[in-house]
Amino acid sequence: SARVMVVFDMVQRWLRASGMDVTYVRNITDIDDKIIKRAVENGETIKALTQRFIDAMHEDADALGVERPDHEPRATDYVPQMQGIISRLIDNGHAYQAGDGDVNYAVRTFAEYGKLSGKSLDDLRAGERVAVAGAKQDPLDFVLWKSAKADEPQDTKWESPWGVGRPGWHIECSAMSCQLLGEHFDIHGGGADLQFPHHENEIAQSEGATHQKFVNTWMHNGFVRVNEEKMSKSLGNFFTVREILSKYDPEVVRFFIIRAQYRSPLNYSDQHLDDAKQGLTRLYTALKDFDDVKAGAVDWANPQAAKFREAMDDDFNTPEAVEIGRAHV
Repeated sequence: SARVMVVFDMVQRWLRASGMDVTYVRNITDIDDKIIKRAVENGETIKALTQRFIDAMHEDADALGVERPDHEPRATDYVPQMQGIISRLIDNGHAYQAGDGDVNYAVRTFAEYGKLSGKSLDDLRAGERVAVAGAKQDPLDFVLWKSAKADEPQDTKWESPWGVGRPGWHIECSAMSCQLLGEHFDIHGGGADLQFPHHENEIAQSEGATHQKFVNTWMHNGFVRVNEEKMSKSLGNFFTVREILSKYDPEVVRFFIIRAQYRSPLNYSDQHLDDAKQGLTRLYTALKDFDDVKAGAVDWANPQAAKFREAMDDDFNTPEAVEIGRAHV
């Protein structure tokens, strides 16, 4: 989503501005069940479909002033690395091949499962929150390698030690991040809806394979809300950033997103965007006569600049940082 892109662009910009050596990876899932279904419906290849959406994403990101990441891996280029992790998980006793050909992660073999989300295995037992799947040893187990079906397109199938198939979603992200950032790295982020089960599963499979801590710090941005409800297709209140950009300047949209603390809900309305436009205009009007701004220089010894830094260093408190900036000018 636009919020994810803008939030983590802000994060990487601030880390770099603070003198840190940053390697920023933003991975792309270019193979999953929904993509396959849509490609078949459209009568096109997986690659043609995904490239069209990737191009559109880049156009929207560029409009919003989002810098390109250092690496933008696509899952389909890292299938050998995924198979490598799966093999290690099988060897370590964390995964098994089921009767239907799928390779599954045995969740109950990972004692710390739930440590990110705070969910316990007992809370997630079958018949309550997780549907039972017959071929799994436990209904909580999740797929690492999906056995191919005869009617699926050829470009969705790879050879493996467990038969022809394709990777599951969770293993894709572990493989790409471990390959490009190392098996233990500093920050992993995403939307709040990914905390469970996606990021929980990433921890289980990564640490189950490497026997070391996966990530130091997890960051999850809050939901976008419309009329006090989470924006989602199921509620019929979903719209794209491209639709918003047809009515508002991209910098106004970016300012609207940044004015909210990244972990908080972002309440969308035309009124809020109009307010962001007015606020941004006032800020630029006040800044136009400042020579140090024109030169791109910042005097961090200035008390207001120091307060701005303190706000940003306090879990990227952009609302406070914006107010400090406005008070300064």
